[in-house]
Amino acid sequence: MVFSPVTLGPRRFHSAGALVLEVYMAQPDDMLDDEDYPAYTMGRAAEIIGCTPDFLRRLGEAKLIDPFRSGGGHRRYSRYQIRLAARAREMCDQGTDMASACRIIILEDQLEEALRQNQSHQSSQNP
Repeated sequence: MVFSPVTLGPRRFHSAGALVLEVYMAQPDDMLDDEDYPAYTMGRAAEIIGCTPDFLRRLGEAKLIDPFRSGGGHRRYSRYQIRLAARAREMCDQGTDMASACRIIILEDQLEEALRQNQSHQSSQNP
């Protein structure tokens, strides 16, 4: 996906174990606070996490994260993706293989989203 920083922004959700992205129109002011806005280069994301760029590439191959591409084809990461990658690094550092770590992280994220939706549904039922 080619990303235009002025008009497009990603939204995420999981579907059948894969991270799926939906594009929406964003205002420049919204991008500063949007955790899904791909603001970080691969080098900067790797520096933040304390890993190598190759580790981030392998997370992409494992389908945990799907980095956005700039107009020039460079990988760009959001804060949300960096958090997922940091969690994967933590699990791998503790001895979990990457495929298992990615599956666990996806399931944790799906559970968190389901709990959030359940709470929202219960709130709307009991005003």
